[in-house]
Amino acid sequence: MTDMLVRPATRAGADPREGAWTDTIDGPLTCTAVVDVTHDVRTFTFAPPAGRLLRFLPGQYLTFSFVVDGRPVSRCYTISSAPTRPELLEITVKRVPGGVVSPWLHEHLRPGDVVEASGPCGQFSHELHPADSHLFLTAGSGITPAMSMLRTLCDTGAAADVVLVHCARTPDDIVYRSELAQLSARHGVAVAVLCEEDSPGEHWDGLRGRLDAAALRQVAPDLRRREVFTCGPPPFMAAVRELLEGEGGDPRRAHEESFVLEGAMSTGRSTADDPSTTDGRAAADSRAAADDHVGADRVAATYRLELRRSGRVVECDGESTILEAALRAGVTLPSSCEEGMCGTCKLTLLDGRVDMQHAGGIRPREVAQGKILPCCSTPLEDVVVDA
Repeated sequence: MTDMLVRPATRAGADPREGAWTDTIDGPLTCTAVVDVTHDVRTFTFAPPAGRLLRFLPGQYLTFSFVVDGRPVSRCYTISSAPTRPELLEITVKRVPGGVVSPWLHEHLRPGDVVEASGPCGQFSHELHPADSHLFLTAGSGITPAMSMLRTLCDTGAAADVVLVHCARTPDDIVYRSELAQLSARHGVAVAVLCEEDSPGEHWDGLRGRLDAAALRQVAPDLRRREVFTCGPPPFMAAVRELLEGEGGDPRRAHEESFVLEGAMSTGRSTADDPSTTDGRAAADSRAAADDHVGADRVAATYRLELRRSGRVVECDGESTILEAALRAGVTLPSSCEEGMCGTCKLTLLDGRVDMQHAGGIRPREVAQGKILPCCSTPLEDVVVDA
């Protein structure tokens, strides 16, 4: 996606910061501020790497590496700030009870602390789907990519017709509540918030309950002509998908990013708050993408997988990923989401071809350099990797 980035519009004339931009970061970021957004959501601000200004698309995410209780862990967090304000890099994180990273961030990360980050990655951005009218449907901390896009649309003075529908449990749980009111008052963004119930100290007079067809028709009666971006927990995503289908929405104009919270994980993966993007298109992009002749023969075949640095050679069948084959052989490779999103497992393919079906966790430039994500790469022949 990096190759598709465009420099954020700032002002007419030459950019005095020309030469200060970078398309990627892969190293330390220093936390410069921590701000409470709600009772269990905080925004963490980081200084751009080495004084550089990061060029990214609104809605993209960074992969962070933390050391929690002496153990390295990786997590993906959306950049909630806008690329039009490149002096700031912000992530907004909900504290998940029982989670590993989000409680640690809330309790320990302070201004002056340094963390490791890489990216940006992701395809969940309105800039990849230009339209005159947008509909953002969000729930909980799933509002973060939408917020980056909304801030960008407002900063650039885009003449887009924008509707945001945000779902929260109570008024106390409305993320960015005051800023949403400002976006509505100053920039004409149509904002509708649904709360399931009252807060202990506040009765909610707005839309109540969960998002349903009646509420959707009320706030976006013209949804069929809108480019729709949905982000929230999996149950919310499933409900919205059914709603849009029932209301005649065009699936080609519906784009999703799901957030899996730490406390909801049941698969044992180390994923947390990881964004997963789908937009009706296969996110395939690999050295072997042009090979359309991947069929039953590949499934039945077994290939030689050489892990060059560790000196191990293992077998990998055509249905297993390289990461799975390595783990079965007792070789532990760095990994996190295991779905081609976070980029934590990225390594170099030294020889051979693979079929890589990623979800935005690797950039075209890296693919061209021979990088692959072993979590979503299956061999097409004998392969050698730098691991």
